[in-house]
Amino acid sequence: MKETSTKTPAKKVSAFAEAGLQKYLEGLENEIRELYSLDDTPWIIGYSGGKDSTATLQLIWNAVRKLPESKRTKIIHVISTDTLVENPIVAAWVTRSLLSMESAAKKQSAPFHPHRLTPKVEDSFWVNLIGKGYPAPRHKFRWCTERLKIKPSTSFINGIVKASGEAILVLGTRKAESIRRAITMKEHEAGRVRDRLSPNAGLPGSLVYTPVEDWTNDDVWMFLMQTPNPWGYNNKDLLGMYAGASADGECPLVVDSSTPSCGDSRFGCWVCTLVEKDKSMTAMIQNDSEKEWMLPLLKLRNKLDFRMMGEGDEETSDRHLRDYRRMSGSVQLMNSGKPIPGPYLQFAREDWLRELLKAQAWIRKNGPEDVKAIELITINELQEIRRIWVVEKHEMEDSLPRIYEEVIGQVYPAPRLDDSMAVHAADLALLKQECGDDNLHYELSRALIGITRQSQQDQRRAGHFELMEKTFAKHYYDDQADALSAAKAKADRRSILKPKGDALNS
Repeated sequence: MKETSTKTPAKKVSAFAEAGLQKYLEGLENEIRELYSLDDTPWIIGYSGGKDSTATLQLIWNAVRKLPESKRTKIIHVISTDTLVENPIVAAWVTRSLLSMESAAKKQSAPFHPHRLTPKVEDSFWVNLIGKGYPAPRHKFRWCTERLKIKPSTSFINGIVKASGEAILVLGTRKAESIRRAITMKEHEAGRVRDRLSPNAGLPGSLVYTPVEDWTNDDVWMFLMQTPNPWGYNNKDLLGMYAGASADGECPLVVDSSTPSCGDSRFGCWVCTLVEKDKSMTAMIQNDSEKEWMLPLLKLRNKLDFRMMGEGDEETSDRHLRDYRRMSGSVQLMNSGKPIPGPYLQFAREDWLRELLKAQAWIRKNGPEDVKAIELITINELQEIRRIWVVEKHEMEDSLPRIYEEVIGQVYPAPRLDDSMAVHAADLALLKQECGDDNLHYELSRALIGITRQSQQDQRRAGHFELMEKTFAKHYYDDQADALSAAKAKADRRSILKPKGDALNS
């Protein structure tokens, strides 16, 4: 029987314990001013709107503005990554905060330049899920972090490095956040090339500075409550926002794959399915009746969660919504012999769009005035989804405008596709009737019509024959059973032909 430890966890010691808050801050501000004045290397501060990044930015701001104006010449970029699916309460807070920073920096002649970074439209959450059919993120397929967070921030940082040769990245990471974070920061300390600056392997040319790395959670709040916010925001409001949620932690600026995901954080994406339950949004709704307008978001998030879709592991629980073929059209089998599910099927993608637009329409109608114009999905995203459906997936029905008009009750606010790209609904209905129950035959015929129309539009027709070959290969089978039988036969042949291990590779 395993012995149960009776030791009480060691209490985390405050960074302010030895010198006291004021003397500690004086020493740290002197260090910041020395580092800032040392060279012309631009600084980039990661700001998420949470307590740690707010404390870090406030600390840097207070230190630098005490320099003579003539010495505040080096730009300090403040970057905040908006995934476009952030918790809307936090997203609004951050947006207003960035505007306040910009105004305050001009008035104070402070060298801070705020930037709101967003993913490219082709990388956005809804374009990938509703457009391409990527399943809701899961631990075995976490496609969201790279596209939504890492790419926008690293693109900005690399641009600064390219222009200046080097950049100093200031982050609000703390060792007390988690054991994993402490270990990672300790490893970075070992490679420090200058005092307090650590190299970042994922971002060549950038050095990382973490001024609050030794602070405890209580230290952060003590600093925020006792030090006025220099860009005019009320830190007590920030405390109130935290008090409305149940879990601890914030969503950090993610700059590489070593940065922990914000899946367990308080302030993350409202669509996140990497956690079992969105405790923060649930708590906000339960603790404040004025936030009940977020209920449609919570319900949609729960519908997206593959764990709630049916029995089985995360690869099979949403199988009824997904193609048995992968994105490439190939059929791949698990060890159990079942097909590895591919992208969401057309009906599922259309249903996700309906659900999202319904949530947006409900919030605009029933929510408070400050969310009447909420945009859960942008027109640019809708247009990219539409292009993917019609041009890449050859879903010639061009159903997106119709779905939009049915749900929103307004004319779709973007130009319709050229008549040469879409096919009249009546014609497709006739084709469907001719194909009967043979859905593969219908999909093949529809895809070939789409490829033919693309070929007629393109001046260069290179690659069209290869595209037709891939299309025939994807729809070659009689039905799903025939496709699985062929995949199993192929796997059996590979198993027979595979050489047995020898002394060198056994």
